[in-house]
Amino acid sequence: MSTDPLEAALAAAGLAGTRPGETVGGGAFVVPEPAEEGDPAGPPARWADGAATGVGSLPGTDPREAAATVVGELPLLPHLPELPARGVGADMIGRTAGLLVDIAVEVVPSGYRVAARPGRDHRRAVDLLRGDLDAFDEACDPVRPEWVKVQAAGPWTLAAAVELHSGHRVLTDAGAVREFAASLLEGLRAHVAEVATRTGAHVLVQLDEPMLPAVLAGALPTASGYGTVRAVGRTEAQDALRDLVSALGAPVVVHCCADRPPVRLLAGIGAVGVGIDATLPVFRGETAVPAALDALGETWDAGTPLLLGLVPAREPASRPQLRDVARPVFELADRLGFDRSRLGALAVPTPTCGLAGSTPEWARRAMALVRDLGQAFVDPPEDW
Repeated sequence: MSTDPLEAALAAAGLAGTRPGETVGGGAFVVPEPAEEGDPAGPPARWADGAATGVGSLPGTDPREAAATVVGELPLLPHLPELPARGVGADMIGRTAGLLVDIAVEVVPSGYRVAARPGRDHRRAVDLLRGDLDAFDEACDPVRPEWVKVQAAGPWTLAAAVELHSGHRVLTDAGAVREFAASLLEGLRAHVAEVATRTGAHVLVQLDEPMLPAVLAGALPTASGYGTVRAVGRTEAQDALRDLVSALGAPVVVHCCADRPPVRLLAGIGAVGVGIDATLPVFRGETAVPAALDALGETWDAGTPLLLGLVPAREPASRPQLRDVARPVFELADRLGFDRSRLGALAVPTPTCGLAGSTPEWARRAMALVRDLGQAFVDPPEDW
Protein backbone atom coordinates (compact mmCIF):
# COMPACT_ATOMS: atom_id res chain seq x y z
CA MET A 1 0.00 0.00 0.00
CA SER A 2 1.37 3.44 -0.94
CA THR A 3 2.27 5.85 1.83
CA ASP A 4 2.16 8.92 -0.43
CA PRO A 5 -0.87 11.01 0.65
CA LEU A 6 -1.75 12.22 -2.86
CA GLU A 7 -1.45 8.75 -4.36
CA ALA A 8 -3.57 7.27 -1.57
CA ALA A 9 -6.25 9.92 -2.03
CA LEU A 10 -6.36 9.35 -5.78
CA ALA A 11 -6.64 5.60 -5.27
CA ALA A 12 -9.54 6.04 -2.84
CA ALA A 13 -11.32 8.23 -5.37
CA GLY A 14 -10.78 5.73 -8.17
CA LEU A 15 -8.00 7.77 -9.83
CA ALA A 16 -5.00 5.52 -9.28
CA GLY A 17 -2.38 5.97 -11.97
CA THR A 18 -3.48 9.47 -12.94
CA ARG A 19 -0.64 11.95 -13.40
CA PRO A 20 -0.64 15.22 -11.45
CA GLY A 21 -1.97 18.09 -13.52
CA GLU A 22 -3.89 15.72 -15.83
CA THR A 23 -7.48 16.59 -16.68
CA VAL A 24 -9.83 13.66 -16.14
CA GLY A 25 -13.35 13.15 -17.45
CA GLY A 26 -13.64 15.89 -20.05
CA GLY A 27 -12.56 18.68 -17.73
CA ALA A 28 -14.77 17.79 -14.78
CA PHE A 29 -11.83 16.94 -12.54
CA VAL A 30 -8.26 18.20 -12.53
CA VAL A 31 -5.80 16.23 -10.43
CA PRO A 32 -3.74 18.82 -8.55
CA GLU A 33 -0.01 19.17 -8.86
CA PRO A 34 1.78 18.10 -5.67
CA ALA A 35 1.77 21.16 -3.46
CA GLU A 36 5.07 22.70 -2.47
CA GLU A 37 5.54 23.29 1.24
CA GLY A 38 3.55 26.36 2.17
CA ASP A 39 1.52 26.36 -1.06
CA PRO A 40 -2.30 26.29 -0.88
CA ALA A 41 -4.14 23.09 -1.68
CA GLY A 42 -4.93 22.33 -5.31
CA PRO A 43 -8.30 22.96 -6.94
CA PRO A 44 -11.32 20.97 -5.74
CA ALA A 45 -12.71 18.08 -7.71
CA ARG A 46 -15.50 18.95 -10.11
CA TRP A 47 -17.98 17.06 -12.21
CA ALA A 48 -19.15 18.02 -15.71
CA ASP A 49 -20.94 21.34 -16.16
CA GLY A 50 -24.67 20.79 -16.50
CA ALA A 51 -24.71 17.74 -14.25
CA ALA A 52 -27.81 17.01 -12.20
CA THR A 53 -28.31 14.44 -9.46
CA GLY A 54 -30.71 13.13 -6.84
CA VAL A 55 -30.68 13.62 -3.10
CA GLY A 56 -30.69 9.89 -2.39
CA SER A 57 -33.94 8.08 -1.66
CA LEU A 58 -36.48 6.71 -4.12
CA PRO A 59 -39.82 4.93 -3.75
CA GLY A 60 -40.14 1.18 -4.13
CA THR A 61 -38.19 -1.86 -3.06
CA ASP A 62 -36.48 -3.09 -6.25
CA PRO A 63 -32.81 -1.98 -6.30
CA ARG A 64 -32.26 -2.98 -9.93
CA GLU A 65 -35.21 -0.97 -11.17
CA ALA A 66 -34.14 2.01 -9.06
CA ALA A 67 -30.53 1.89 -10.23
CA ALA A 68 -31.51 1.58 -13.88
CA THR A 69 -33.85 4.55 -13.55
CA VAL A 70 -31.25 6.75 -11.87
CA VAL A 71 -28.49 5.96 -14.35
CA GLY A 72 -30.87 6.44 -17.26
CA GLU A 73 -32.29 9.77 -16.07
CA LEU A 74 -29.14 11.27 -14.50
CA PRO A 75 -26.26 10.04 -16.66
CA LEU A 76 -23.75 12.77 -15.73
CA LEU A 77 -23.94 12.26 -11.96
CA PRO A 78 -26.04 9.21 -11.03
CA HIS A 79 -26.42 8.51 -7.33
CA LEU A 80 -26.55 5.20 -5.52
CA PRO A 81 -30.29 4.87 -4.77
CA GLU A 82 -31.62 4.45 -1.25
CA LEU A 83 -34.88 2.51 -0.84
CA PRO A 84 -36.10 3.07 2.74
CA ALA A 85 -39.45 1.36 2.04
CA ARG A 86 -37.61 -1.92 2.60
CA GLY A 87 -37.51 -1.17 6.32
CA VAL A 88 -34.80 -1.59 8.94
CA GLY A 89 -31.33 -0.97 7.59
CA ALA A 90 -32.54 0.67 4.39
CA ASP A 91 -33.20 4.10 5.90
CA MET A 92 -30.52 6.80 6.08
CA ILE A 93 -29.40 6.08 9.65
CA GLY A 94 -29.50 2.29 9.41
CA ARG A 95 -27.71 2.34 6.09
CA THR A 96 -24.95 4.59 7.42
CA ALA A 97 -24.64 2.53 10.60
CA GLY A 98 -23.98 -0.48 8.37
CA LEU A 99 -20.86 1.31 7.09
CA LEU A 100 -19.37 1.81 10.54
CA VAL A 101 -16.16 -0.01 11.41
CA ASP A 102 -15.98 -1.75 14.82
CA ILE A 103 -19.30 -0.24 15.90
CA ALA A 104 -22.59 -2.09 15.53
CA VAL A 105 -26.17 -0.97 16.11
CA GLU A 106 -29.48 -2.66 16.70
CA VAL A 107 -33.10 -1.56 16.59
CA VAL A 108 -34.95 -0.90 19.84
CA PRO A 109 -38.43 0.63 20.30
CA SER A 110 -36.97 4.13 20.43
CA GLY A 111 -34.79 3.72 17.34
CA TYR A 112 -31.19 2.69 16.70
CA ARG A 113 -28.93 1.86 19.63
CA VAL A 114 -25.29 0.83 19.93
CA ALA A 115 -24.99 -2.95 20.23
CA ALA A 116 -22.33 -5.07 21.90
CA ARG A 117 -21.76 -7.02 18.70
CA PRO A 118 -23.14 -7.15 15.14
CA GLY A 119 -26.54 -8.81 15.10
CA ARG A 120 -29.45 -9.34 12.73
CA ASP A 121 -30.18 -5.64 12.21
CA HIS A 122 -26.57 -4.83 11.43
CA ARG A 123 -26.23 -7.76 9.03
CA ARG A 124 -29.45 -6.75 7.29
CA ALA A 125 -28.13 -3.23 6.66
CA VAL A 126 -24.87 -4.60 5.28
CA ASP A 127 -26.68 -7.12 3.04
CA LEU A 128 -29.08 -4.49 1.67
CA LEU A 129 -26.23 -2.16 0.77
CA ARG A 130 -24.35 -5.04 -0.86
CA GLY A 131 -27.36 -5.77 -3.05
CA ASP A 132 -27.72 -2.09 -3.90
CA LEU A 133 -24.10 -1.95 -5.01
CA ASP A 134 -24.58 -5.02 -7.19
CA ALA A 135 -27.59 -3.39 -8.87
CA PHE A 136 -25.81 -0.05 -9.30
CA ASP A 137 -22.72 -1.71 -10.76
CA GLU A 138 -24.93 -3.57 -13.21
CA ALA A 139 -26.78 -0.38 -14.24
CA CYS A 140 -23.56 1.61 -14.67
CA ASP A 141 -21.79 -1.05 -16.73
CA PRO A 142 -23.19 -0.15 -20.18
CA VAL A 143 -23.11 3.59 -19.50
CA ARG A 144 -19.77 3.96 -17.67
CA PRO A 145 -20.47 7.34 -16.07
CA GLU A 146 -17.41 9.44 -15.25
CA TRP A 147 -18.86 10.41 -11.87
CA VAL A 148 -21.18 8.74 -9.39
CA LYS A 149 -22.44 9.91 -5.99
CA VAL A 150 -22.97 8.00 -2.76
CA GLN A 151 -24.74 9.27 0.35
CA ALA A 152 -24.34 8.76 4.09
CA ALA A 153 -25.52 10.52 7.21
CA GLY A 154 -22.97 13.02 8.46
CA PRO A 155 -21.33 12.60 11.86
CA TRP A 156 -23.61 15.05 13.70
CA THR A 157 -26.86 13.66 12.35
CA LEU A 158 -25.62 10.13 13.07
CA ALA A 159 -24.64 11.07 16.63
CA ALA A 160 -28.02 12.72 17.14
CA ALA A 161 -30.01 9.76 15.85
CA VAL A 162 -28.26 6.78 17.49
CA GLU A 163 -28.49 5.95 21.22
CA LEU A 164 -25.82 4.71 23.58
CA HIS A 165 -26.45 1.67 25.80
CA SER A 166 -27.79 4.09 28.42
CA GLY A 167 -30.54 5.28 26.11
CA HIS A 168 -29.02 8.73 25.73
CA ARG A 169 -28.02 10.03 22.31
CA VAL A 170 -24.44 9.48 21.21
CA LEU A 171 -24.40 13.27 20.96
CA THR A 172 -24.36 13.52 24.77
CA ASP A 173 -20.91 11.91 25.03
CA ALA A 174 -18.07 13.83 23.38
CA GLY A 175 -15.82 10.77 23.38
CA ALA A 176 -18.49 8.65 21.71
CA VAL A 177 -19.02 11.35 19.08
CA ARG A 178 -15.32 11.21 18.21
CA GLU A 179 -15.41 7.40 18.03
CA PHE A 180 -18.42 7.47 15.71
CA ALA A 181 -16.79 10.07 13.47
CA ALA A 182 -13.59 8.01 13.23
CA SER A 183 -15.58 4.83 12.52
CA LEU A 184 -17.64 6.61 9.86
CA LEU A 185 -14.47 7.89 8.21
CA GLU A 186 -13.01 4.39 7.95
CA GLY A 187 -16.26 2.95 6.68
CA LEU A 188 -16.64 5.64 4.04
CA ARG A 189 -13.08 5.13 2.83
CA ALA A 190 -13.78 1.47 2.20
CA HIS A 191 -17.17 2.25 0.64
CA VAL A 192 -15.69 4.82 -1.74
CA ALA A 193 -12.91 2.49 -2.76
CA GLU A 194 -15.38 -0.31 -3.52
CA VAL A 195 -17.74 1.91 -5.51
CA ALA A 196 -14.82 3.33 -7.50
CA THR A 197 -13.52 -0.16 -8.27
CA ARG A 198 -16.93 -1.49 -9.25
CA THR A 199 -18.06 1.42 -11.44
CA GLY A 200 -14.72 2.73 -12.72
CA ALA A 201 -16.01 6.22 -11.90
CA HIS A 202 -14.84 9.06 -9.71
CA VAL A 203 -16.86 8.98 -6.50
CA LEU A 204 -18.50 12.00 -4.93
CA VAL A 205 -19.57 11.55 -1.30
CA GLN A 206 -22.66 13.34 0.01
CA LEU A 207 -22.85 13.79 3.77
CA ASP A 208 -26.46 14.34 4.86
CA GLU A 209 -26.81 16.61 7.89
CA PRO A 210 -30.55 17.33 8.25
CA MET A 211 -30.27 17.39 12.07
CA LEU A 212 -27.30 19.73 12.26
CA PRO A 213 -29.36 22.92 12.87
CA ALA A 214 -31.09 21.23 15.84
CA VAL A 215 -27.71 20.05 17.12
CA LEU A 216 -26.37 23.61 16.96
CA ALA A 217 -29.49 25.04 18.59
CA GLY A 218 -29.65 22.52 21.44
CA ALA A 219 -33.17 21.64 20.33
CA LEU A 220 -33.03 17.84 20.56
CA PRO A 221 -34.93 16.28 23.49
CA THR A 222 -33.18 14.13 26.06
CA ALA A 223 -34.14 10.50 26.63
CA SER A 224 -36.61 11.52 29.35
CA GLY A 225 -38.24 14.13 27.15
CA TYR A 226 -38.04 16.68 29.96
CA GLY A 227 -34.95 18.49 28.74
CA THR A 228 -32.81 19.10 25.70
CA VAL A 229 -29.33 17.94 24.76
CA ARG A 230 -26.65 20.60 25.11
CA ALA A 231 -25.99 22.69 22.04
CA VAL A 232 -22.82 21.95 20.09
CA GLY A 233 -20.72 25.02 19.31
CA ARG A 234 -20.42 26.04 15.68
CA THR A 235 -16.63 25.82 15.80
CA GLU A 236 -16.76 22.32 17.27
CA ALA A 237 -19.30 21.19 14.68
CA GLN A 238 -17.34 22.71 11.81
CA ASP A 239 -14.01 21.28 12.97
CA ALA A 240 -15.40 17.74 13.15
CA LEU A 241 -16.82 17.99 9.64
CA ARG A 242 -13.64 19.56 8.29
CA ASP A 243 -11.51 16.78 9.80
CA LEU A 244 -13.65 14.11 8.18
CA VAL A 245 -13.71 15.84 4.78
CA SER A 246 -9.95 16.44 4.73
CA ALA A 247 -9.12 12.88 5.78
CA LEU A 248 -11.52 11.03 3.48
CA GLY A 249 -9.45 11.32 0.31
CA ALA A 250 -12.52 11.79 -1.91
CA PRO A 251 -14.52 14.91 -2.83
CA VAL A 252 -17.41 15.64 -0.48
CA VAL A 253 -20.61 17.64 -0.73
CA VAL A 254 -22.64 18.26 2.39
CA HIS A 255 -26.42 18.43 2.21
CA CYS A 256 -28.84 20.01 4.70
CA CYS A 257 -32.51 20.28 3.80
CA ALA A 258 -33.52 21.96 7.07
CA ASP A 259 -35.46 25.22 6.99
CA ARG A 260 -32.41 27.31 7.89
CA PRO A 261 -29.29 25.41 6.88
CA PRO A 262 -25.99 26.79 8.27
CA VAL A 263 -24.58 27.54 4.83
CA ARG A 264 -21.52 29.49 6.00
CA LEU A 265 -20.54 26.72 8.39
CA LEU A 266 -20.93 24.06 5.71
CA ALA A 267 -19.09 26.12 3.10
CA GLY A 268 -16.10 26.36 5.43
CA ILE A 269 -15.30 22.67 5.87
CA GLY A 270 -13.47 22.08 2.61
CA ALA A 271 -16.40 20.45 0.81
CA VAL A 272 -16.64 20.79 -2.97
CA GLY A 273 -20.35 21.61 -2.79
CA VAL A 274 -23.19 22.53 -0.43
CA GLY A 275 -26.73 21.18 -0.91
CA ILE A 276 -29.89 23.02 0.16
CA ASP A 277 -33.59 23.23 -0.63
CA ALA A 278 -33.59 26.36 -2.75
CA THR A 279 -37.38 26.67 -2.69
CA LEU A 280 -37.47 27.49 1.04
CA PRO A 281 -38.89 30.93 1.94
CA VAL A 282 -35.58 31.94 3.51
CA PHE A 283 -33.96 31.87 0.06
CA ARG A 284 -36.55 33.30 -2.31
CA GLY A 285 -39.05 36.02 -2.98
CA GLU A 286 -40.16 38.61 -0.50
CA THR A 287 -39.52 36.27 2.43
CA ALA A 288 -35.82 35.84 1.60
CA VAL A 289 -33.49 36.62 4.50
CA PRO A 290 -30.61 38.90 3.48
CA ALA A 291 -28.09 37.00 5.62
CA ALA A 292 -29.10 33.71 3.99
CA LEU A 293 -28.71 35.19 0.52
CA ASP A 294 -25.35 36.67 1.48
CA ALA A 295 -24.18 33.22 2.56
CA LEU A 296 -25.12 31.76 -0.81
CA GLY A 297 -23.39 34.62 -2.62
CA GLU A 298 -20.22 34.12 -0.59
CA THR A 299 -20.27 30.42 -1.39
CA TRP A 300 -20.54 31.10 -5.10
CA ASP A 301 -17.90 33.84 -4.87
CA ALA A 302 -15.52 31.23 -3.48
CA GLY A 303 -16.22 29.06 -6.52
CA THR A 304 -18.08 26.41 -4.52
CA PRO A 305 -21.09 24.97 -6.35
CA LEU A 306 -24.49 24.74 -4.71
CA LEU A 307 -26.63 21.63 -5.08
CA LEU A 308 -29.99 23.36 -5.36
CA GLY A 309 -33.19 21.52 -4.54
CA LEU A 310 -35.65 22.86 -7.11
CA VAL A 311 -38.06 20.09 -8.14
CA PRO A 312 -40.76 19.12 -5.59
CA ALA A 313 -40.02 15.86 -3.80
CA ARG A 314 -43.72 14.99 -3.98
CA GLU A 315 -45.95 15.48 -6.96
CA PRO A 316 -47.74 18.86 -6.73
CA ALA A 317 -51.38 19.37 -7.62
CA SER A 318 -50.37 20.67 -11.04
CA ARG A 319 -47.23 19.37 -12.66
CA PRO A 320 -44.64 22.15 -13.05
CA GLN A 321 -42.97 22.87 -16.34
CA LEU A 322 -39.22 23.25 -16.72
CA ARG A 323 -39.46 27.03 -16.77
CA ASP A 324 -41.39 27.02 -13.49
CA VAL A 325 -38.79 25.04 -11.54
CA ALA A 326 -35.91 27.00 -13.13
CA ARG A 327 -37.28 30.38 -12.08
CA PRO A 328 -36.02 30.34 -8.44
CA VAL A 329 -32.40 29.74 -9.40
CA PHE A 330 -32.40 32.29 -12.24
CA GLU A 331 -33.91 34.82 -9.87
CA LEU A 332 -31.29 33.89 -7.28
CA ALA A 333 -28.45 34.42 -9.74
CA ASP A 334 -29.89 37.79 -10.81
CA ARG A 335 -30.39 38.88 -7.22
CA LEU A 336 -26.84 37.95 -6.22
CA GLY A 337 -25.33 39.52 -9.32
CA PHE A 338 -24.09 36.34 -11.00
CA ASP A 339 -24.27 35.92 -14.75
CA ARG A 340 -26.74 33.17 -15.59
CA SER A 341 -24.18 31.63 -17.95
CA ARG A 342 -22.16 30.59 -14.88
CA LEU A 343 -24.94 28.42 -13.51
CA GLY A 344 -23.74 25.36 -15.40
CA ALA A 345 -20.62 25.34 -13.22
CA LEU A 346 -22.03 26.83 -10.02
CA ALA A 347 -25.36 25.01 -9.66
CA VAL A 348 -26.29 21.33 -9.64
CA PRO A 349 -30.09 20.89 -9.70
CA THR A 350 -31.68 18.24 -7.49
CA PRO A 351 -35.13 17.47 -6.08
CA THR A 352 -35.89 19.46 -2.94
CA CYS A 353 -35.40 16.34 -0.81
CA GLY A 354 -35.38 12.57 -1.13
CA LEU A 355 -38.07 11.05 -3.34
CA ALA A 356 -39.04 8.14 -1.07
CA GLY A 357 -42.47 9.65 -0.39
CA SER A 358 -43.35 10.15 -4.04
CA THR A 359 -44.86 7.79 -6.58
CA PRO A 360 -42.55 5.96 -8.99
CA GLU A 361 -44.02 7.99 -11.84
CA TRP A 362 -43.27 11.32 -10.17
CA ALA A 363 -39.82 10.17 -9.09
CA ARG A 364 -38.94 9.49 -12.73
CA ARG A 365 -40.45 12.81 -13.84
CA ALA A 366 -38.60 14.69 -11.08
CA MET A 367 -35.28 13.23 -12.16
CA ALA A 368 -36.02 14.08 -15.80
CA LEU A 369 -36.77 17.67 -14.77
CA VAL A 370 -33.52 18.10 -12.86
CA ARG A 371 -31.58 16.60 -15.77
CA ASP A 372 -33.17 19.11 -18.16
CA LEU A 373 -32.51 21.90 -15.66
CA GLY A 374 -28.82 21.05 -15.69
CA GLN A 375 -28.72 21.46 -19.44
CA ALA A 376 -30.69 24.72 -19.22
CA PHE A 377 -28.08 26.06 -16.80
CA VAL A 378 -25.32 25.46 -19.35
CA ASP A 379 -27.21 27.40 -22.03
CA PRO A 380 -29.83 29.60 -20.29
CA PRO A 381 -32.77 30.50 -22.57
CA GLU A 382 -32.89 34.25 -23.12
CA ASP A 383 -36.66 34.48 -22.69
CA TRP A 384 -36.59 32.94 -19.16
